[in-house]
Amino acid sequence: MTETQSEGRSGFVTFVGRPNVGKSTLTNALVGEKVAITSDKPQTTRRAIRGILNRPGGQLVIVDTPGLHKPRTLLGQRLNDLVEQVLGDVDVIAFCAPATEKVGPGDRRIAESLDGYGRAKKVAIVTKTDAATSDQIMERLIEVNALREDWAAVIPLSSLTGDQLEVLSDELLQLMPVGPALYEEGVVTDESTEDRVAEIIREAALEGVRDELPHSIAVTIDEINAREDRDDLTDIHASIVVERDSQKAIIIGRGGSRLRDVGARARAQIEPLIGTKVFLKLHVRVAKEWQRDPKQLGRLGF
Repeated sequence: MTETQSEGRSGFVTFVGRPNVGKSTLTNALVGEKVAITSDKPQTTRRAIRGILNRPGGQLVIVDTPGLHKPRTLLGQRLNDLVEQVLGDVDVIAFCAPATEKVGPGDRRIAESLDGYGRAKKVAIVTKTDAATSDQIMERLIEVNALREDWAAVIPLSSLTGDQLEVLSDELLQLMPVGPALYEEGVVTDESTEDRVAEIIREAALEGVRDELPHSIAVTIDEINAREDRDDLTDIHASIVVERDSQKAIIIGRGGSRLRDVGARARAQIEPLIGTKVFLKLHVRVAKEWQRDPKQLGRLGF
């Protein structure tokens, strides 16, 4: 048995690409459990979320990051800074482009920017192949392949159907340094329960909102406590934070109908995570222009 086989490999990979190319969906598909929220809204991901994948040959730590974009607010700038910090630390950077859209200036800019991260190996992924024709997939593979000369691999896949996911995980593992696992078996993320609950609520609040509102939504957990007289019930109090009174009205909805829907959607996902029934109390509050205010950003964890 070789040294590599006996020791195994482990390391960090992050997916980069324009907002909405399917990075969080791919992270969840590889981990086999929902560790990152997904939405059709750009900039859904706001933190570096680690998902852990154990394979016979070792362990992959997948760092899901926000999409790189031209920032319009202090929050946007901090998200970009976070991505740059992660890119400087990982072993492999996997660039993602959807099979359903032609490669454009944004893709080229991101692919070129990878020159700044010399220590990381580079892989290209064509996502969403389930929604594309074979001609589109071939066209995209040619376009993506031409973006850089140093791709270690170019892989088409579908997170939805699972097609080629194992090919990707095997390829990524081969590119990792030899070393022991970084997390214990059975750990799927290093996110705290509180953070995961907040993200689930934010995902529920994002559904059906339009225009600028998605960027204005943040969620804080005020308390999570087991009910004293019932061990099968957990009380969760959370705040949905927006920037303006008009946005607060949209989140609450007529007669509180929209907020009740948000609570019901969130509770359905929180209960399996917590392992008990949940009483979820949601409060909507306004923090004016929080995306542009350093103090507010700090309080909200950015």
